[in-house]
Amino acid sequence: MKITYLGHAATAIETGDYHILIDPFLTGNPTAAVNAEEVKADAILITHAHSDHVGDAVAIAKRTGAKIVTIFELAAWLSSQGVEVHPLHLGGSHEFEFGKVKLTLAFHGSGIETENGLMYGGNPAGILFTAEGKTVYHAGDTGLFGDMKVIGERNNIDLALLPIGDNFTMGPEDALTAAEWVKAKAVVPIHYDTFPLIAQDVDGFVKNLEASGIKGYPIKPGESVTI
Repeated sequence: MKITYLGHAATAIETGDYHILIDPFLTGNPTAAVNAEEVKADAILITHAHSDHVGDAVAIAKRTGAKIVTIFELAAWLSSQGVEVHPLHLGGSHEFEFGKVKLTLAFHGSGIETENGLMYGGNPAGILFTAEGKTVYHAGDTGLFGDMKVIGERNNIDLALLPIGDNFTMGPEDALTAAEWVKAKAVVPIHYDTFPLIAQDVDGFVKNLEASGIKGYPIKPGESVTI
């Protein structure tokens, strides 16, 4: 399984012949490694309704025919935009042809920006994606929370994508604890350096990870790891 960091929280996963996107915020993302008109997608997974995570999902889904998998309320709104969806909810999972998707807790907000203000977008979520006998945990936007210990106890996390930007999500110190609690074998830091407000010392974070016995991949947008 190949995981490519696309910038901010956007991630691409290649498994077999399938291309899966997570949180495809590309247009307007100054760190984006690809543009929405060229990226491949058979499925799109979205953690929550904020615009820097839904991103280009509708345009990509319409161009590629990709199915969008996300929390029920956001899925209902996306369906009204003319795309195919599969709704899930917290704790729920489904086995797709490309792999298994399960939604976990995440502690954040989730509003859809409309002309009339914010509209309820359902709960935020993290994503457990399993294929080829490997499990990737994309935490979405979240603060540190105790049930991350349960995620680690119940799952074999080969790679965790954890936000480290602080301000809107966990910062590096809490993300280090999260990595330990989910018992991640390796971590790709995400959701940092997109804007000055969430700039972080990623090399320092990775150094602390590895001092705790966890492999860290400070990959830049467009770079990949294989698990």
